[in-house]
Amino acid sequence: MLDVKGLLDPATGRISRRIFIDNDIYEEELEKIFARCWGFLAHDSQIPNPGDFVSPYIGEDPILVVRDSRGKINAFLNTCRHRGMRVCRADQGNAAAFTCTYHGWTYGDDGKLVGVPGYKEYYYEELDMEKWGLVPLAQVDSYKGLIFGTFDPAAPGLRDYLGDMAWYLDIFLDRREGGAELIGGVHKWLVPGNWKFAAENFVGDSYHFPITHASAMKVQPRRSSINRGSSQRDDTVASRNDPRNFVASTGHGHGMMLNPDRVDEPGSYLYEHLSEMEQRLGPTRARLGSSAGTIFPNFSTLWGTSTIRVWHPRGPDKMEIWSWCIVDKNAPPEVKDANRVSYLQSFSPAGITEEGDMENWGQATAASRGRTAKRLDYNYQLSIGHERYSEEFPGLLGPRVSEHNQRHFYTRWSDLMASRSWDEIGNSL
Repeated sequence: MLDVKGLLDPATGRISRRIFIDNDIYEEELEKIFARCWGFLAHDSQIPNPGDFVSPYIGEDPILVVRDSRGKINAFLNTCRHRGMRVCRADQGNAAAFTCTYHGWTYGDDGKLVGVPGYKEYYYEELDMEKWGLVPLAQVDSYKGLIFGTFDPAAPGLRDYLGDMAWYLDIFLDRREGGAELIGGVHKWLVPGNWKFAAENFVGDSYHFPITHASAMKVQPRRSSINRGSSQRDDTVASRNDPRNFVASTGHGHGMMLNPDRVDEPGSYLYEHLSEMEQRLGPTRARLGSSAGTIFPNFSTLWGTSTIRVWHPRGPDKMEIWSWCIVDKNAPPEVKDANRVSYLQSFSPAGITEEGDMENWGQATAASRGRTAKRLDYNYQLSIGHERYSEEFPGLLGPRVSEHNQRHFYTRWSDLMASRSWDEIGNSL
């Protein structure tokens, strides 16, 4: 058994490079993390009607998510029980049933096996079709439109799993009547880097921004983000000293970077709806924004550019990024379009800011694979020991420029990798 605990000590900021490049550790992640944790599957707006479906992943397992004829959301392993072929090979669509193109076994939108070629002639009606339906996920649930699933029946319920992270998610998922929706399609692309680099970057790394994205900020004109209410500005000393500018570790490995939203600019979208936001969220959250966050293990948000995404693992040195544009459902068309343009320009496969991150993750992974390099540790000691609790904001808070959230992300990773059951894990901050 792998001695994962011996490879890292997040409390002191020491994390071995091996956990980013070792194939045995990666295989253990698929078993101990992705097969047990809640994974993002879809958004309600993608499957509004009976028969609507999408085909996501949890880890490397293909999933079929479908809203059945009764309106219930089901999620199954997207693999035929006969020879394992995918029963649904489309990314999304609408169907009443799903037929495997290998031997023709057919499944209903409730996962039941409803058709087998040669059932009378070749199986002599002896095949027990009740036992050979699609394998359902153990739990499927949603929060404010975000649909998650887990293979583990012993996993805590979704609301418990999210914990205090839900308080922060509401700022963007529930600030207006109608909630949020996805617009456009999904971007998918491969990056030659370990999935954890991306997840930890979004969970709380503002340290890299003025370095990695310096060129992008110089050539990119100051743009108005209608979603946020005013022009975006760099992280100044004054804004860092604002008590609303911090990172929050909310338990279970989740974390978010927060900042004050500038919503008091007359004529801006958020200013026009500030009263509604205050009614729904209260005065504190109505004025609180977020640049990025991660729900452990691999679902991230980037609200400044209306982005949600998943870092799908494809090996220790490769990930597949899936990214969507998310907006207020009741926002006017011009606001949605402005958010879409901001999303495309900044954080998309060819986004001016995205390019730097992809280069970092790929180079860091490649440079850690050498015989000598992989023996070294990474340093996660930035602002260590400067955490605090607040009566106003949930979670354990750290300075905005810190590696506070990353240390707690890897504490959770370590606990899961070293445990045999959810009872052993507990709720680590």
